[in-house]
Amino acid sequence: MRHTEAELSQVLHTGPFHLALRTALSVRGLPLQRVQHHLAHRGVKVGVTSLSYWQQGARRPQRAESLRAVKALEEVLELPGNSLLRLLGTGGRPDTDRPAARSYRSLLESSGAVERLLAELGSPVDGGLHTVGHHERVRLGPGRELRQRESQHVVRAHRDDIDRYLAVYRGDPGCDPARVTVAARENCRTGRVRWDDGTGVLVAELLFDTRLRSGDTYLFGYGFDDGTGGPCGEYVRGFSFGGGQYVLQVGFDEAALPVRCRRFAQVSAGAPRGARTDLTLTGRHRTVHLVEQGVRPGLVGIDWDWE
Repeated sequence: MRHTEAELSQVLHTGPFHLALRTALSVRGLPLQRVQHHLAHRGVKVGVTSLSYWQQGARRPQRAESLRAVKALEEVLELPGNSLLRLLGTGGRPDTDRPAARSYRSLLESSGAVERLLAELGSPVDGGLHTVGHHERVRLGPGRELRQRESQHVVRAHRDDIDRYLAVYRGDPGCDPARVTVAARENCRTGRVRWDDGTGVLVAELLFDTRLRSGDTYLFGYGFDDGTGGPCGEYVRGFSFGGGQYVLQVGFDEAALPVRCRRFAQVSAGAPRGARTDLTLTGRHRTVHLVEQGVRPGLVGIDWDWE
């Protein structure tokens, strides 16, 4: 569907960046290959894949060369000066191109992949379960890639006859979801698994050892083994509903340690990040963690700088 000039004007004011860029491309009717050609004529080299990631919200342009490309994009798309740069909120400060939040909400907005995969597996909105506690461990490899995600999850059923949980995983750009391994580790077994190649999204059905009645609690453990994606700059957990305690621990390889780590929170995928707190590497300088008591709908996570 082609957007209008009025819609473009509005989203340039409100953001977020990826939606503004996607709307501008639609209004101007320019395919990414043509945009790349125009940028090259201005001496700016940027790949079609990067442009695609930017408009999908899979990456945010923040390196110095990426910011120059965004400035040139404003000219190519005939936009007001700094209208796209302003939405990045970098003030022109070079930084690493950081993968965007992995929240379920942002996935739905950008591609609908999660919604489609959940529908294929016949999932209701909340699966009939509320989270009582969730301890999540993320491990990165020596190439800065996300190697493993493990969860110990305690849930409470609020309907009768609940016997499964659908776990959602999204790899970093470049991830091959067909090569991601699902591991049912405690009190569950793996059922159906579905994935979307274009977004790196995978949904795994975890079958419980018993059927839960309303009010019953259940503890189970599971994980995902990856290592197929590119460098990882953050880990984000999205919550559609309020819940109990959430603990996130991120572990780094001795060969690839970050120089700075921060905890952050967002009320939604497109909102500014707030509640930023520096975190100190512990455990022989290899892990950081956060603890959230009584999580609220929104996003919480840890990001880090490699250099």
